[in-house]
Amino acid sequence: MANDTWRLVSRPPGVNVVTGKWLYKHKFYSDGTLTHHKARWVVRGFSQQPGVDYDETFSPVVKQATVRVVLSIAASHAWPIHQLDVKNAFLHGQLTETVYCQQTPGFVDPSARLARGTSGLPATSVASASSLRPRTHRDSVAYLLLYVDDIVLTASLTALLQHITERLHTEFAMTDLGNLHHFLGVSVTRSSDGLFLSRRHGLAWLCHSTATPVDTQAKLSATDGAPVADAAAYRSFAGALQYLTLTRPDLAYAVQQVCLFMHDPRELHLALIKRILRYIKGTLSIGLHIGVGLVQSLTAYSDADWAGCPDSRRSTSGYGVFLGDNLVSWSSKRQTTVSCSSAEAEYRAVAHAVAECCWLQQLLQELHISIPLATIVYCENISAIYMTADPVHHRRTKHIEIDIHFVRKKVALG
Repeated sequence: MANDTWRLVSRPPGVNVVTGKWLYKHKFYSDGTLTHHKARWVVRGFSQQPGVDYDETFSPVVKQATVRVVLSIAASHAWPIHQLDVKNAFLHGQLTETVYCQQTPGFVDPSARLARGTSGLPATSVASASSLRPRTHRDSVAYLLLYVDDIVLTASLTALLQHITERLHTEFAMTDLGNLHHFLGVSVTRSSDGLFLSRRHGLAWLCHSTATPVDTQAKLSATDGAPVADAAAYRSFAGALQYLTLTRPDLAYAVQQVCLFMHDPRELHLALIKRILRYIKGTLSIGLHIGVGLVQSLTAYSDADWAGCPDSRRSTSGYGVFLGDNLVSWSSKRQTTVSCSSAEAEYRAVAHAVAECCWLQQLLQELHISIPLATIVYCENISAIYMTADPVHHRRTKHIEIDIHFVRKKVALG
């Protein structure tokens, strides 16, 4: 009631009144120790009808590559990095739709009208959008990363950081957690060499170790082997592994492989998940290091196989993008179309890497970071390299001319 979340009203005839329930959760410190128990009242938003009770559900969230870019800039300049936690973040968003809900059990008045977003409503994420917010003040700059109720704040001056924190405290109820140490499940350790990002906590119990995450010679088929007994458990493991790739680029290809079969997993696919888990067991100390070197260049490396999928003969492409010496973005993804040659597969991988570099350049411009050196994209296929500069279309490359024109334009612009 203190946040004016709802107002008691008489229920109009014919309206949809959503019900709710209590949810209970254990809260932990970053080292895994229990801090307190939490109870939260949520509404059953799934009972609402899209297009009738609400329209928009999309909410922009800060990309992990954006987080790594900002941390890389802060580490390279030795800026202070703080984290803050907003209390009842969803309750700060104003609803544009009219939503009626039942009160919690024990109250006399049966219904209320929601004035603010609350957990469970599809439209709540729109009301409390997440984003990156840069700010300049004279010769100083500050970046604020916002993800629902988690905030990472860094600034070129400690005084500016403190000023912004004090202003936020006047607007919202929040807790200043001090120096960044844990964000979105990722542990952050700072030293004189920079930042180290990992998700080591909670992984030591997994299983026995192995040296590599995947057998690169084996080609997984969608139909080989018997179906797994528990497909939901397979999907749960695959989702958890996807989250681990946020600080473990060495897992990207292997995890991408197991995620291809979540609709109908087989025993061979489950065996690959078990191998990945054993590899993680033996490499718990590995994480993502963000160094303190100068941020003067943006460099990308791309690669692709050719017709690697035994079922569709589609290729898999991947890239890694470095800001200075820091790896800030990476991807391993099966291509959407069949490539007629290895050069075509490699060129599509280059196009994906160039697109990511263009987005990172725009992000750096928004952050007021100047990159004095030209962006370089490395590719090991000589035919694909020639295609980036050759103005003549050949018969075997006409069907990929969109990618050709896109990359060639970027090469011409330097």
